[in-house]
Amino acid sequence: MAYRMNMAPKEERASQKLFGTDGVRGKANVYPMTAEVAMQLGRALAYLIRNGPHRHRVIVGKDTRLSGYMLEQALAAGLTSMGVDVELVGPLPTPGISNITTSMRADAGAVISASHNPYEDNGIKFFWRDGFKLPDETEAKIEELLSTGAIDSIRPTATKIGRAFRMEDARGRYIVFLKATFPRELTLEGMTIVVDCANGAAYKTAPAVLEELGAKVITLGVSPDGKNINHKCGALHPENLARTVLKHGAHLGIALDGDADRLIVVDEKGKVVDGDAIMAICTGELVARKQLKKKVLVSTVMSNVGLERAVARWGVKVVRTRVGDRNVVEEMRRNGYNLGGEQSGHLVFLDHTTTGDGTLAALQLLAVMCRAGKPLSELASIFEPVPQTLVNVVVKQKKELGELPEVMKVIKAVEQKLGTSGRVLVRFSGTEPKARVLVEGVDASRNEAYAKDIADVLAKVLNR
Repeated sequence: MAYRMNMAPKEERASQKLFGTDGVRGKANVYPMTAEVAMQLGRALAYLIRNGPHRHRVIVGKDTRLSGYMLEQALAAGLTSMGVDVELVGPLPTPGISNITTSMRADAGAVISASHNPYEDNGIKFFWRDGFKLPDETEAKIEELLSTGAIDSIRPTATKIGRAFRMEDARGRYIVFLKATFPRELTLEGMTIVVDCANGAAYKTAPAVLEELGAKVITLGVSPDGKNINHKCGALHPENLARTVLKHGAHLGIALDGDADRLIVVDEKGKVVDGDAIMAICTGELVARKQLKKKVLVSTVMSNVGLERAVARWGVKVVRTRVGDRNVVEEMRRNGYNLGGEQSGHLVFLDHTTTGDGTLAALQLLAVMCRAGKPLSELASIFEPVPQTLVNVVVKQKKELGELPEVMKVIKAVEQKLGTSGRVLVRFSGTEPKARVLVEGVDASRNEAYAKDIADVLAKVLNR
């Protein structure tokens, strides 16, 4: 199957605006990730959430980046300057902020994080009062408010200015929520689990959850210093996790990213099990328990065709969306589906939560292992991926692929060579200055060669 995804207008527009595919993101203390912009974002969000005479409240959390201190204070200043109260929870996973926002009936939630990016970067993303990420139209309203200065004159005074508080028990609240998603009749007693928290937001929550459910936990990436988040650890770098699993004879390894909204696991043999394989395993469990709504699994265009083949045995259809867990969630909500995710490990169990949650996803996978009484390697064997090669190309500019004849020529040439047995996917990252080239086909070495051919032309054309 030859498949090409042209560069989306939405992704191109995102590169020219504040909001990308997952909030505002960039190098910390460089536009747009400056204290000044953070304050303006806070003011705009505060303006939009006002829906009555009561005092309004926003939950603000962050990961462990050094720049989080700067942006947290600036964002809080913007919110309070518009008369909104702020609850500062400190380092907490992105899905934890979503959960606290809804459980406390707050008007919105804000997360200061650049997810899997290096520590030099940071970002800000918002959740609405229902725990879901802001829709495109709301982000557009925020940008309009910032660009037009329409709310510059709104300046509450005296007792109408907002206040900021430190929420001391947010971590405990989130841990209790996570444990409640694990079947009450099951326990992790007798299991040895290695968990790599990427020196990020879950460095205290994830180990605590697993230990309280009975597991023996070996920790990695739990010593954040402000600059080691995601550095050679976590979901993007599972090599040390695999070695540690083998060293201790653990049942599995769990790797989270900086804000803990994605999950990659390692089986007892040290083999990496990605988001596609986890989705296949969990799909089978939900089908067996008659809990998969409409027998549909939602994934993105990045997922391996092997996922479709794996779940077809249960009569499950895979619906694909654009890249980004927000797009997955939107498709799920629009059509009443309850399981979706990405190959990268953003996994959404909509019966439990409103966004990707790495720790929650790990618990759902562990529940399948406990019920089946089988090792992860055996469970994962139902998923047989077609060889894929993914190449990232740093680019200075992003343009519609259709406007780049040299690039289109090499893509079409590769598609002809692959024929019906493979596909090509070329897209631009919505969070980084990169183009992503994916080639899927039966011959891994050819995939690599084809991907390099496309990447070389992209680099030449877009870095002039």
